[in-house]
Amino acid sequence: MNDFEYDVLVVGAGNAAFSAAHAAREEVARVGVLEKAPAAELGGNSYFTLGSFRATYGGLDDLRPLLDELDEREAASYDLDPYPAESFAADMLRLTRGRTDPTLMRILVENSFSTLQWLRRHGIRFKLQSDNQVFEVDGRKKFWGGGTIATVGGGIGLIEQHLNAAKSTGIDVRTEHQMTGFLIGPGGAVEGVVCRTPQGERQIRARAVVLAAGGFEADARLRATYLGPGWDTAKVRGSRYNTGEALMSALDIGAQAYGNWSGAHAVAWDINAGQYGNRVLTNKLQRHSYPFGITVNVEGSRFVDEGADFRNYTYAKMGAAILRQTGGLAYQIFDQRGAGLLRTDYGHDGASRVEAATIRELAELLDLNADRLERTVAAYNAAVGDRPFNPTILDGLAATGIEPPKSNWAQPIDQPPFIAYPVGCAITFTYGGVRVDADARVLDQGDQPIPGLHAAGEVVGGLFYDNYPGGSGLMSGAVFGYRAGKSAARHSRDRG
Repeated sequence: MNDFEYDVLVVGAGNAAFSAAHAAREEVARVGVLEKAPAAELGGNSYFTLGSFRATYGGLDDLRPLLDELDEREAASYDLDPYPAESFAADMLRLTRGRTDPTLMRILVENSFSTLQWLRRHGIRFKLQSDNQVFEVDGRKKFWGGGTIATVGGGIGLIEQHLNAAKSTGIDVRTEHQMTGFLIGPGGAVEGVVCRTPQGERQIRARAVVLAAGGFEADARLRATYLGPGWDTAKVRGSRYNTGEALMSALDIGAQAYGNWSGAHAVAWDINAGQYGNRVLTNKLQRHSYPFGITVNVEGSRFVDEGADFRNYTYAKMGAAILRQTGGLAYQIFDQRGAGLLRTDYGHDGASRVEAATIRELAELLDLNADRLERTVAAYNAAVGDRPFNPTILDGLAATGIEPPKSNWAQPIDQPPFIAYPVGCAITFTYGGVRVDADARVLDQGDQPIPGLHAAGEVVGGLFYDNYPGGSGLMSGAVFGYRAGKSAARHSRDRG
């Protein structure tokens, strides 16, 4: 006999997995969550995030009921523009160059706000991102780039709140259960999973299974195989347990591979960070203030348009740009103008930081060619235009006539002391996954649902290609987690 049996079994224990479990538990009694990691490392990639959710809203009044607390005197100084469905959809289409699956994208956009409301009813606490998503201009504090709301406590708080909600409703959470395959019943229906545990192999039967165990970003071999040369050397921003077993097991039973299998979300990361995510510092190792300085490679040359768009729309591809440079290494350089705009992450203890009175001295401390770096900075400074600087809009203050140009926020690097932050590439998650329908049912090669198998989160392909709007990952995990949980519960009742 098998040790356990569930109406719905969820594989994974991040935001998408818990969202699926909560949704299923609203419909059926026996819901289980299986996590590969030990209890002390539960939470998947969600744990390492800022907790940012990208959602549609009409204004601050829409968000008020979601917020854990709001200082009304402070809120009176905020300018918070509406973010309608049309803007969210346009961002998805623009950043993926029109490749995003239109059905999945529409579901994500149209259900984003209602899913936040549902999460709030399950005890997920939200706040305005008023620390790193607000700049003050003319006495007003303006949110920018679609980044408005996040969970209290960031990713750590998100997972704690999900776990508390699961415990309160009797969802069974089991750690150190590594899925290695499926149990297949008559007609190819999924009837559970096979797991490796400290007590040995176990077969766990369930009427329906939801895969929400993430992508393959923590497996160096799979990164090199699917993403290409050099990706095996990238650091991993989040969980070391996202090594793709669940995803590959789904492909083994005929699930359709879908999406951008050669693409990934990857960011600029502190060069001295460890190989995997740090559960204390989490997202504080990111280096996302590059729009307000310049970024050079080991040759002392710029290689990217640092001001192409708001950080929220470029940071997910910055890691890949750095990885393509010699040694996978780059340096973000700021003067005192830029230093005043740095995100709070730059100030944590142990941040890799070099400061010098001159650009030549900075180059020497970084072991760069001093003449080359001086020429790079001088050419950039000479190319800067004279429009007004405004960090809350695409201000058109450009550096032109150089390659690459800088399209916005181009201020001269001329106010010492100068500061540099050495950065490398850290991968967050992979874009390729399985194909699902509107009910989050996993489809086979003939576009037919595999009975009993559903999926959500980073294991789903088709939403993101090449790039990514910040906060849409957690949002898609919750939206499709909800749909997967409901769909799995319906399948479970039909079989029961």
